[in-house]
Amino acid sequence: MKDPVRAKERIAELRVQINHHNYRYYVLDSPEVSDAEYDLLMRELGRLEAEYPQLLTPDSPTQRVGAAPVEAFGVVEHHLPLLSLGNVFSEEELLGWYTRTSKLLARQQFNFVGEHKIDGLAVALTYINGQLITGATRGDGFRGENITRNLRTIRSIPLSVPKEAPPRFEVRGEVFLPKSGFNKLNRERTEEGLPPFANPRNAAAGSVRQLNSHITAKRPLDIYIYMLGYAEGKLIPPTHWETMEYLKSLGFKINPNNKLLSSIQEAKDFYQTWEEKRESLPYEADGIVIKVDSLELQQRLGDIGHEPRWAIAYKFPAIQGTTRLKEIKISVGRTGTLNPYAILEPVSVGGVTIKQAALHNEDDIRRKDIRTGDTVIIQRAGEVIPEVVGPVVSKRTGQEKLFTMPSCCPVCGSEVIKPEGEVMYYCSNAACPAQVQERLEHFASRGGMDIRGIGEQMSVTLLREGLVKDFSDLYYLADKREKLLALERIGEKSVDNLLEAINNSKRQPLARFIFAMGIRHIGEEMAEILAQELPSLEALANASRESLTSIPTIGPKIADSIIAFFSNEENKNIIKKLEGKDVLPLPEKGAKPEELPLTGQEFVITGRLETFSRQEAEARVKALGGTAKSDFTRKTTYLVVGTEPGSKLARAQTLGIKQLTEDEFLKLLEP
Repeated sequence: MKDPVRAKERIAELRVQINHHNYRYYVLDSPEVSDAEYDLLMRELGRLEAEYPQLLTPDSPTQRVGAAPVEAFGVVEHHLPLLSLGNVFSEEELLGWYTRTSKLLARQQFNFVGEHKIDGLAVALTYINGQLITGATRGDGFRGENITRNLRTIRSIPLSVPKEAPPRFEVRGEVFLPKSGFNKLNRERTEEGLPPFANPRNAAAGSVRQLNSHITAKRPLDIYIYMLGYAEGKLIPPTHWETMEYLKSLGFKINPNNKLLSSIQEAKDFYQTWEEKRESLPYEADGIVIKVDSLELQQRLGDIGHEPRWAIAYKFPAIQGTTRLKEIKISVGRTGTLNPYAILEPVSVGGVTIKQAALHNEDDIRRKDIRTGDTVIIQRAGEVIPEVVGPVVSKRTGQEKLFTMPSCCPVCGSEVIKPEGEVMYYCSNAACPAQVQERLEHFASRGGMDIRGIGEQMSVTLLREGLVKDFSDLYYLADKREKLLALERIGEKSVDNLLEAINNSKRQPLARFIFAMGIRHIGEEMAEILAQELPSLEALANASRESLTSIPTIGPKIADSIIAFFSNEENKNIIKKLEGKDVLPLPEKGAKPEELPLTGQEFVITGRLETFSRQEAEARVKALGGTAKSDFTRKTTYLVVGTEPGSKLARAQTLGIKQLTEDEFLKLLEP
């Protein structure tokens, strides 16, 4: 910013905003912005203060690490400051930190330790003569809240340690709420009429900062110790990694995902691995932390401002943002479900502009107390459809409106019903155009019969022009080639490709065929279970309720849905029409494992595949007798390389693992 006057004004604006958000985040545990939005404000303020150092003041948010402690808890003075970490958001910024660190140490080779940056609450635990004496929050970095009574209720925090421990020492860790516990807690809060927590970090903070420790004790909090603060009266190991092993021997819980790294390249690989696998973690992690391993080197590097030079947080791409919910609309699914979804003011989350988000069902909307006009938190994770996490209640104006489900289908106007014991509402008209179109698209999907060219637009066109009335009619389109050619924006080559794709789809494995039929409550996994237990579609159609419920994981609800589907006269006619065109599933048990083409071969995938999703690719491999892994093992046969591959490609080259292009991979999958 060239204008010093405008810079001064903007710095003042940013400080007011950040102090407000600090108070909402650290004191009230009720944030109004996502972490990514907060980070942007802090980075802008830091940049302006660096550009105009004369405007930097001691009370700037960049010079603090949290918020002042709440006096009601009592205050603990930290023996050594609990500093916050600096953040980087790209590989380039990580390398910049490494270059600066190397120059300060006058050396380029030193070890690191990689850890997950768990989204929880930092605490300091002080032990004297083997007993836990105090437990405190970070607070402002120098003074924290005394929450000892609450921390004593967390079963993974030892109340005493062996005699071999130093006579006086402090450990620092992250208290967190596992994802499963977070979801359960929010369900309970909603049932009690309380607002749900925005994220696991706020849930954990709200849990340990209770004035009544009995409330804390009821919540499934956990902790991972991430460093030794200080120790008196005993020598400690010379490295961070060895110190963590030593603390583990004293009974402290250390994250088993921590890793000793010998180079900055291994640090980048560590990040890449966990960015891909972050959704599999039982807790929320918003990045990784890279620490210089040697404690002597850490001392030499020291601190700068409120951040240690010897550690950096490499943040994952943002998965949350805040925006305004403009409207709640309804779509009708293939089984007639009425599915509410949010129309949003566009917001960028993780580099993707989000305009719509899932709302699941009416119960979910009521549980979260989401209203039209609300400022809401949006979450996007991996390839999952964005969803509305919840409202920012503090930003309500009183103009927001409660949502109610319609009594008539928004597509065909038929009566809406809600079966007893179910959360979903349904359109009562099986011939509803929206249902028929969704069933047609589902049947042709990659997880179903895999008919390329039958997407949403083509499904709508075929139904509108009367060329199909249900999905079995797809196999009769070859008799209507001239009518297809008469359609707008479709040429002879496109028609030939479509008809060829339809013809090639006739013999699919039984599991895919069952899934494609669109039976209510039958997803891909359940379809695979049915195909393994029953030898043919005929056996499934004739199965009794008793025989179906004897199959593991299949209860009365699913069994009744299967029986209802195959008892329906319209569905019987559809199956007859399919058989009339030789559309018959391949028997699932027709090949012995040793006869399958990929038996004994192990695949790892990196990058994005154009033909199908990673999940679908792995399912194809398994169906042909192979195995699919998320990382290399001694048995890995191939690395499948898509676009924008990660660090696995370089590792595969080092390990001598053969790489396949997507085209080569597809050839292996051919029957």
